[in-house]
Amino acid sequence: MFDYSDKTQDLLARVKAFMDEHIYPNEHRYHDEVNAGDDRWQPTKVVEEMKVKAKEAGLWNLFLPESEHGAGLTNLEYAPLCEQMGRVLWAPEVFNCSAPDTGNMEVLARYGTQEQQERWLKPLLAGEIRSAFAMTEPDVASSDATNIQSSIVRDGDEYVINGRKWWTTGAPDPRCKVLIFMGKTDPDNESRHRQQSMILIPMDTPGVHMTRVLPVFGYDDAPHGHAEIEFKDVRVPASNLLLGEGRGFEIAQGRLGPGRIHHCMRAIGAAERALEKMCQRVTERVAFHKPIAAQGVTRQRIADARILIDQARLLTLNAAHMMDTVGNKVAAKEIAMIKVAAPAMACQVLDWAIQAHGAGGVSDDFGLAYAYAQLRTLKLADGPDEVHRNAIAKLELSKYANISR
Repeated sequence: MFDYSDKTQDLLARVKAFMDEHIYPNEHRYHDEVNAGDDRWQPTKVVEEMKVKAKEAGLWNLFLPESEHGAGLTNLEYAPLCEQMGRVLWAPEVFNCSAPDTGNMEVLARYGTQEQQERWLKPLLAGEIRSAFAMTEPDVASSDATNIQSSIVRDGDEYVINGRKWWTTGAPDPRCKVLIFMGKTDPDNESRHRQQSMILIPMDTPGVHMTRVLPVFGYDDAPHGHAEIEFKDVRVPASNLLLGEGRGFEIAQGRLGPGRIHHCMRAIGAAERALEKMCQRVTERVAFHKPIAAQGVTRQRIADARILIDQARLLTLNAAHMMDTVGNKVAAKEIAMIKVAAPAMACQVLDWAIQAHGAGGVSDDFGLAYAYAQLRTLKLADGPDEVHRNAIAKLELSKYANISR
């Protein structure tokens, strides 16, 4: 079922070769550059150099389906490439395939006007700027997106935006030039899913104030980061609205489906790398007069990690296949399932890998602690596990709704 096309196999071989030649040998350099100097919020030289090489190698914008701007891959075709990039947390940016830019570019490509695409999509596709997605709010439970309170009010030829957002990933990056903002244009609409809209807000618009950078388990994720932002009487042209008033949820669903495939495949890549490091570590270390690899508990964890990773991969590829063949709506349960399964798997495998490394596992020497911090957020991002489990259960129960006992 998941026999990759010749096109995908060729691209996969090329991505693997690029990772071997350029990414893995520069992991320490990246770490050193991020932590060097007085201003950690500047793009690293190593990533900018690698971007040029990725463009030259024809490995650029691989994520974008059905478009003259990208490789034109289906979700299933792109999935294994995404997994390879996920083996190093900063690698997707090298290929211009990192979140939240990928989702924002898909939104602009699918829903943007010609003017919006010219102003924002083209420079994003070229890697000249970056972007952010402002949806989550500190004052409400954003696991229920209908709770969003930020307002988007029409005033003549402009919209006026007010509200507070946080966990706006990428906003602290000096290259971030535009936000996609979700707020309410019609708070009294009887349909809770027709109250919201999405609008484009340039970062330099008066009234946009970044109040703080939010760390993840102590990591600030420079030079990309996550911000809390206050929007006070922000005015943008009415032409900045995406698709139309009340279409925010429609856009969100179109954006989040492929994004969840990407997140899960990157998580699988990170878990594969963690298992690889774990196996290397336990064969090199001796405890109680024999290699750690000879300990029964170690072998059990390695076996379980292999099983969990392969299960998550097959589940994710199945969801990608269904999205390509029957659409996101029909594949809703499968998409929700991978969003629960893949992050849980990755966190477990990383936890075992950390344990196998002993004290070194919680340091920055092996990249495992940072990877765990990043992947733990996926149990919250794009909808928390509880929301997805509830959706899965409702869809499963619906099969028995008319069965009498």
